[in-house]
Amino acid sequence: MREHLALAALVAASVLVPAARAAAPARVILVGDSTMATRTGYGDALCQRFEPTVACLNLARGGRSSGSYRAEGFWDAVLERLRENVGDTVVLIQFGHNDQPGKPGRSTDLATEFPANLARYVTEAKAVGARPVLVTPLTRRSFVDRALNNDLTRWADATRAVAAAQQVPLLELNRDSAAVVQAMGQAEADTLAEAPPGAPRFDRTHLGAKGACLFAGMVARALPPIVPGIAEGLRPEAACP
Repeated sequence: MREHLALAALVAASVLVPAARAAAPARVILVGDSTMATRTGYGDALCQRFEPTVACLNLARGGRSSGSYRAEGFWDAVLERLRENVGDTVVLIQFGHNDQPGKPGRSTDLATEFPANLARYVTEAKAVGARPVLVTPLTRRSFVDRALNNDLTRWADATRAVAAAQQVPLLELNRDSAAVVQAMGQAEADTLAEAPPGAPRFDRTHLGAKGACLFAGMVARALPPIVPGIAEGLRPEAACP
């Protein structure tokens, strides 16, 4: 009888005590190209979505591919930071725009170099104790006959394949951003640009404040289901301009 009562007490206690939540990471590092970088991308806006207890470093660089980011020493600098103090660090890795053909010194072969480069980033991040997350490339925002011309689909597919092979989390930014931009149409999508239509710097790749806020929110919402504990380090979502 006493054994039955003791068992019942344990069961009751397990119901009443909530499961412990995973702790937020100590740090988030962003690695990628101009669509993630300071001023031209969503990375700084994403960093602002984290609580002060989470150090968020935007180390993305404009004009870099999965090959040139490493060749120019930027990845070595990331690894040095990780070796000095890895803590619990999540590394978001997003390439594709500058890996496309026609960009001397930057473009990579889609069938061989691009996936090999991504896999190497993942392997090396894991080796120093970080948690890598592969991010499919943010869509461009050009339309043809009212249909979005998402010319980064094949690079997104390659990123998905590497994530599956390496068994790391995948953040579906290409798919999700393409769906939102398609729903907007060309005129509204142009309001996401770094400069307004007609301005000398206007293009449909880089982001102004409105675009950065929109896609940073998209990434922030996509992270908790794939990165345990990260929800604890995120601020409540605010409205975009």
